[in-house]
Amino acid sequence: MTKQSKSKINELDKARLKLSIEHYIKYFIGKRPVELTKEETLQAISLAVREFALDNMYRTISRYNEVGSKRVYYLSIEYLLGKSLENNLHNLDLFKLIQEIKIKGMPNLSMTDIYDAEYDPALGNGGLGRLAACYLDSMASLGIAGFGYGINYQFGLFKQKFENGWQIEQTDTWLCEESPWQFPRHDRRVTIPINGRVESYQSAGGRTYFAWVDTNTIYGVPYDFPIVGYNGKAVNYLRLFSAKTDDQLNIKIFNEGGYMEAVKDKIQTETVSKVLYPADNIEPGKHLRLLQQYFFVSCAVQDIIRRFLEKSDNFKKMPEYVCIQLNDTHPALAIVEMMRLLMDQYGLEWDDAWAITTKIFAYTNHTLLPEALEKWPTRILGKMLPRHLQIIYEINRRFMQFAREKFGNNSAKLEKVSIVSGEGDNQVIRMANLSIVGSFSVNGVAKLHTELIKTTLVPEFYELYEKKFINITNGITPRRWLLHANTQLSDLISSKIGKSWITNLEDLKKLEPFAKDKKFVQKFEEIKKSNKERLAFEIFKTTGEVVDANSIYIIHAKRIHEYKRQLLSILQVIGDYFSIIYDNIRPNVKKTYIFAGKAAPSYSYAKLIIKLINNVADVVNHDPRVEGMLKVVFMPDYKVSLAEKLMPAADISLQVSTAGFEASGTGNMKFALNGALTVGTYDGANIEIREKVGAENFYLFGLKDDQIRAMRPTYNSRELYEKSEYIKRIVSSLNSNIFCQRDHAFLFKPIYDNLLNNDFFFVLADLEDFNKTIHKAQDDYLKPEVWFKKAILNVARIGYFSSDRAIMEYAKKIWHIKPVE
Repeated sequence: MTKQSKSKINELDKARLKLSIEHYIKYFIGKRPVELTKEETLQAISLAVREFALDNMYRTISRYNEVGSKRVYYLSIEYLLGKSLENNLHNLDLFKLIQEIKIKGMPNLSMTDIYDAEYDPALGNGGLGRLAACYLDSMASLGIAGFGYGINYQFGLFKQKFENGWQIEQTDTWLCEESPWQFPRHDRRVTIPINGRVESYQSAGGRTYFAWVDTNTIYGVPYDFPIVGYNGKAVNYLRLFSAKTDDQLNIKIFNEGGYMEAVKDKIQTETVSKVLYPADNIEPGKHLRLLQQYFFVSCAVQDIIRRFLEKSDNFKKMPEYVCIQLNDTHPALAIVEMMRLLMDQYGLEWDDAWAITTKIFAYTNHTLLPEALEKWPTRILGKMLPRHLQIIYEINRRFMQFAREKFGNNSAKLEKVSIVSGEGDNQVIRMANLSIVGSFSVNGVAKLHTELIKTTLVPEFYELYEKKFINITNGITPRRWLLHANTQLSDLISSKIGKSWITNLEDLKKLEPFAKDKKFVQKFEEIKKSNKERLAFEIFKTTGEVVDANSIYIIHAKRIHEYKRQLLSILQVIGDYFSIIYDNIRPNVKKTYIFAGKAAPSYSYAKLIIKLINNVADVVNHDPRVEGMLKVVFMPDYKVSLAEKLMPAADISLQVSTAGFEASGTGNMKFALNGALTVGTYDGANIEIREKVGAENFYLFGLKDDQIRAMRPTYNSRELYEKSEYIKRIVSSLNSNIFCQRDHAFLFKPIYDNLLNNDFFFVLADLEDFNKTIHKAQDDYLKPEVWFKKAILNVARIGYFSSDRAIMEYAKKIWHIKPVE
């Protein structure tokens, strides 16, 4: 395209965008431009931009249909999408045009003000949901016919606040106003049966049929969310379902005075799509979480079958047109639901239905924690989904016949692979086992993770299905995490090597020579400082704490969990603090430790760690002896929009999980892409990042997985405590009132006891090496020519970790699908 024709298109797009914004202000919002609030301005612009996205979406679907493309359906219980307007403007090539548009009478708002007014969709929690969002972005940017399915949570997980240092969960009302990016598809409503009982009968030909009768009904109403690929190459969509009921009001009960009873069914039904991850430490919570998972997969599978039937009524051809990727075990019931529908609704025999199902489903494992592999009690599952339990029993019966052929009478191996475990009220269904048995592919998400799946997590399954298991290392989208989140740096990069890196991240390698270019290094340093100042402003606005942008920012941002070892990081802070106040040793550089992350509402130990971090922060930040050399901040309500400020500002990224526990991690990739240096363990994707960026540009510490496994039987953390004065001084403070003077005495003694009597995650074993490595990193930070060379090389060599690369691996190795031009 010539510059002249490109300019003409831009002028047409600019004129159309301006007219659309004016239209929505006048006819949708119903105000004069001068009367608009910031939120209404956001809505008008978003609706106008959505027109461009939808036009491209219709063209995209037409292209897929013309070539008869196979389609990938990505099933995930959560999606952390982030804000849409700015990202979509970048991807639709409207980002600069929108800044040139002036509408008479509109408030004098900057686009930054408008972007900030948008609310993050509360559809996810952590890495699982953000990975799903990155993969949807890459599928659209590559032109792969890929569509997401999930739940349209009204309130999401929760909004995190702190009261006296404790995490408080508040309702996240992101859908109190209709999102301009969503639109309902009432004509695609699906019917979901639950409860009831199963009857069997025989046909004249002697075949046994099953009927699920006396059921209750939930309806799933889909809402589509456009997923805009870069340059608008393709626009796919994420389909999210809300639970609805036909019975809005029982008028008979209402007229008899039963006002609350009259809407009871509606309230109970719609609870299904209210909240992400309801607490499952109580029986009603377990019931609701299982119902959510079934609701989600039934909606998805019914919709997928409907789409397939628009192309063909020969189900044997279904694997040629359909592949369903299970993002962890939450959607595992989709395998059973597919079997139920194929047999009970469409009349297929078991063998035919199973042959089709096992050629359609693929499963991604995301955890090495055995307790995190979902198990559902049959007492709950059988009552809610009696037909599904029947099918699971039959899948397991047939599978165990196959397993016995391989394992003989080895009861230990047979017990480990069985989908059904236990008896009576203690009987459970193992969803990971179901996912492996019912899928044609099982993948891990980092090299070490995949090896540990095969050797320690499910070695018996690997023995049975060696060819099923593959590795596809996770990736992140450069559009969201550099082009959008760090515009200054992306502009600098593009000015030197062009824009090809946006869709081919490996092209960042062209930056390597600039690590020695003084002008480039200076500009890189200035951009880092600018991003740190932006974060400092956000910290002050959110917490009231003043941080020095000249200090070294050490950031630990991720879901709060014992294996992710936020505890290790705060113990390091305590060690730094004691060095200042007891040893009069001032750090050679000011240090700001920044934490962010949420703990599950029922995870009391993780919440106690949050309380410890906040209490340590309170003591350190108000101790005049520290003289500003050390700061600690916990940023509340960690979500995508906050991550977009944290990642570009970080000097050091803490990736300190216990070796052998982190599946992959993607925060490590995002920080490195933005020029942070990693202090991390030999775990998850850290290993591969270190290989790519160079060992000299990565600060490695701690025990490796094989060392931990060898030490575990005889590991004695109390012995470490007694032998090391450094460790003893830090840990002893938890058995005192130093950090809980305004709380009840010995508040943190449970952490002290856990570290000395258990220390399952080897915190004390790695503490001294962690301290040495942090100090090595801060020494290097004082040598700008050394530090920024390392930082630039991290950016230049991180290209492998693009979600575009990961998606192309899925497309070739698992989905067997090609991009549609």
